[in-house]
Amino acid sequence: MGSIFSLRGVVFRYPGAESCALDGVDLEVSVGEWVALVGANGSGKSTLAKICNALLTPTQGDCFVLGENTRDGLSTAEIRRSVALVFQNPEDQIVASIVEEDVAFGPENLALPHEEIKRRVDFAIEAVGLSDERRRGVFSLSGGQKQRLALAGALALEPEALILDESASMLDPEGRESFLSCLNGLKERGMTIVQITHRMEETIGADRLVVLDAGRAAWDGAPNEFFRGEYRRWSFEEPPAFALFRELLERGLLPAGTSPDVGSMLDALCL
Repeated sequence: MGSIFSLRGVVFRYPGAESCALDGVDLEVSVGEWVALVGANGSGKSTLAKICNALLTPTQGDCFVLGENTRDGLSTAEIRRSVALVFQNPEDQIVASIVEEDVAFGPENLALPHEEIKRRVDFAIEAVGLSDERRRGVFSLSGGQKQRLALAGALALEPEALILDESASMLDPEGRESFLSCLNGLKERGMTIVQITHRMEETIGADRLVVLDAGRAAWDGAPNEFFRGEYRRWSFEEPPAFALFRELLERGLLPAGTSPDVGSMLDALCL
C-alpha cells in the first residue's frame, strides 16, 4: 500500500510571523488510512491541511501528494481534485439552493457528461445518507445534514482523499454521531481520511492518531495506545467510551481484541 501524503521536513512560516506554523514535520499517510490529527489551538493543524491540499506551499521541505510534489505548480490543479478539503462551517461551502444541485456543482464545473454527473451525485448523496433530502432546500436542513451535504459535494469530485478540518465541531451530539457513522462507511469503501478534531471521542475509530505540538509531530500511533496514558502529557481528556472500555477490560468483561467504540463493546457484551 503506497502513501497518499508524504511530508518530509515540512516548515511553514506565515509572512510577518515570529515563529513557524509548522517546524519540520515528517508524516506519511497511506492509501485507505484514517488519521486523526489533534493538538492545541495554534499547533499547526489547519496549516498542515492546506499544505496537503496544495493551498499552501512549504517554506522549506517537501509535500508529496500521490507522488507529486506540491512545489510543482503544474500538478496543483490535479492535487486539488484528488484531495477534497471540508471546512468547519458547512454554510461557507454551500453554493446552490437545492441539495442535489449543490452536490452537482463540482462535477458540472469539471464539464463532465450529464450521465456522469448524475452517477456521481447519486453516489455522493447515498454515501452521506441524504437520499430522502435530495430535492429539499439546503437552508431547511439541520446542521448535521448541512455538514453531510458539504461532504457529499466533496465526494462528488471523486477525490482520492478527504481532509476534514474540524468538520464536526459545530454539530450537536446526534449530528456528530451521524457524521462519524458516515466517515466509517467511507473508510470501509477505502477512502483515505485525515480528520482534524479537538474532540477526543472522534478519534477512536481512526487507524492512527497524530499529535501536533508547536508545529511538530510530537506523537504518532494507535488511538488505543494514546489513551493508555500518553494523552495526559498534552492535557487531553480521556473519551468516555475509552474510560468505559478500560474499566470493562480490567474487570475481564471484554475479550481481547475488542475495539474501544461503543458498538464493538455492545456486540462483545451481548455474545
